Amino acid sequence: MRIIVTGGTGLIGKPLTGTLAAAGHEVTVLTRNPSAVAPRLAAGVRTHAWDARTSEGWAHLIDGADAVIHLAGENIAGTGFLPSRWTPARKRLIAESRIQSGLALVEAIEAAETKPRVFIQASAVGYYGVHGDEVIDESHGPGADFLSSVCVSWEESTQPLEEMGVRRVIARTGNVLSMDGGSLPFSVLQFRLFAGGRLGSGDQYFSWIHIEDEVAALRFLLEHEEAQGPFNLTAPNPVTNREFTRTLGRVLNRPSFLFVPETLLRLVLGEISTLVLDGQRVVPSRLLELGFKFRFPELFYALRDLL
Repeated sequence: MRIIVTGGTGLIGKPLTGTLAAAGHEVTVLTRNPSAVAPRLAAGVRTHAWDARTSEGWAHLIDGADAVIHLAGENIAGTGFLPSRWTPARKRLIAESRIQSGLALVEAIEAAETKPRVFIQASAVGYYGVHGDEVIDESHGPGADFLSSVCVSWEESTQPLEEMGVRRVIARTGNVLSMDGGSLPFSVLQFRLFAGGRLGSGDQYFSWIHIEDEVAALRFLLEHEEAQGPFNLTAPNPVTNREFTRTLGRVLNRPSFLFVPETLLRLVLGEISTLVLDGQRVVPSRLLELGFKFRFPELFYALRDLL
């Protein structure tokens, strides 16, 4: 297959493009700085410049491509070790980086004489909002908070593709566990310094997925023609924050009795504290129904593999 990928240098995109290229697919990553990122990508992965806002200069690549995987978007939590506060300007950047890039891809596909057969649209479990311990599958509607509104607009930006006859898959991803990025490296550091423990009450759910299963699930959705619409990309066994910290402490042979009060986290982090203090108990019902097999369905074995 000839596959176009946006966000191909990120936590998910980099291993995904590597496995696709290794499987013999022709992979091109659209990126703002091809010369800088090319050395960091797997052998065989090509790059091409784009501004993530318009279809100028790269739209010809879409014509005749078999698939487009759209992962691009400003990092929700920022790129530092600690989350970046959601200022009005940062909120605008988070939303616009997703919506404008989606609209640009739609424009390019609409103009293509030979359109891709499948378009995989990244999204997140934040789509559902905060639900406590209620089990959430793909039949649930969106929430009403900032992250929910971003996810709704993100998904809607590529909705017109369905009217063009393109099979559109929406991948609502949970917290990706990887030592190459995301929240896990910081959590591991805390525990190794004997400073790990639950956040707030610890009762909030944490819907997670091992990076290897995330990549495998995206490839599964790419290759299965019957896959269409929203899919939750999370392990089938979400855990509470309390369970997560206890399990991480067990894997690292460190105590997990400390905790950070909710009021302190909300004061220091502001609105972005919702990422760690509020959660969703999300399950991958549609993925399991299609026959996808998780290599790491249980948190303990996922963490042990990564650490």
